Amino acid sequence: MPVSSRYFALVVFLLILIIFFGYCLTTWNSDTTKKIVNDGANWKKRLPKAIIIGSSKSGTRALLVILKVHPDIKACPDEVHFFNREENYQHGLEWYRARMPKSTGNQLTIEKSPAYFTTRSVPERVYNMSKNIKLLVIVRDPTIRAISEYTQLALKPNSSLPKFENYVTKNQKTVNKERGIVKSGVYIKHLNHWLKFFPLSQIHFVSGEQLIQNPATEIKLVEKFLNLRPLITEKNFYFNKTKGFPCIIGKIGLHGKKKNGCLKGSKGRKHVPVASDVVKLLQDYYRPFNQALYRAVARDFHWA
Repeated sequence: MPVSSRYFALVVFLLILIIFFGYCLTTWNSDTTKKIVNDGANWKKRLPKAIIIGSSKSGTRALLVILKVHPDIKACPDEVHFFNREENYQHGLEWYRARMPKSTGNQLTIEKSPAYFTTRSVPERVYNMSKNIKLLVIVRDPTIRAISEYTQLALKPNSSLPKFENYVTKNQKTVNKERGIVKSGVYIKHLNHWLKFFPLSQIHFVSGEQLIQNPATEIKLVEKFLNLRPLITEKNFYFNKTKGFPCIIGKIGLHGKKKNGCLKGSKGRKHVPVASDVVKLLQDYYRPFNQALYRAVARDFHWA
């Protein structure tokens, strides 16, 4: 074939190639634009499909901070206290919905109010909103949890609380079972109220200790429970020594944007010192309740 003919054939081939790729690019851009438009039109406030219901001072904020970087999660930034406060509940579900973030139909809206777990009226109210909602409970050693809650209360302005030892015991000989910070750690009793309305398959227990020590492993279990894409890995965490909690950083997913999350403010505060005999007194009190919880949820949290 003459050189001119070969040159002409090459030019024609290149023109066809350019036209073909131009068509593909136009089609891809059109589909992408349609998807963006459709997703944009689908952005609206929705009732949550999952709630972190407790327990308080166990790491609920840390759990939410980690989960909200997942691209399939839209997290409510505030504790709404809709189901546990009468003045809020009387406003109705539309009031509750209005406090949720906007999301697409493919995203999961999640809310966190730790007081839900221990409030007797809440399970039925949540059930009346959604029979299929997924519930997350993060728990930690109840003795440590009680010390953490006391620390928060004692550091409030104008606090006049007695020493921890006197607050949670009667003459430092028996546990004062009526104290709220003591009752909150009897997890099995609170769980039993929820089991009257929801099967255990809709309730997932997160270990507060493991969320600190092995956050990626613990979050993988949460992703599976919530039917999320498994995107968060060990590479997304680093340990914040000041807070004593892991922080999440990096791109989430293959094409995800760089995101980060870490506890802020007073979270991770240093606990008040407590006499060892009172610590043991609380540990002995909680032990049978802890064992009952382990059996109920088929997981040993290895608390003292």
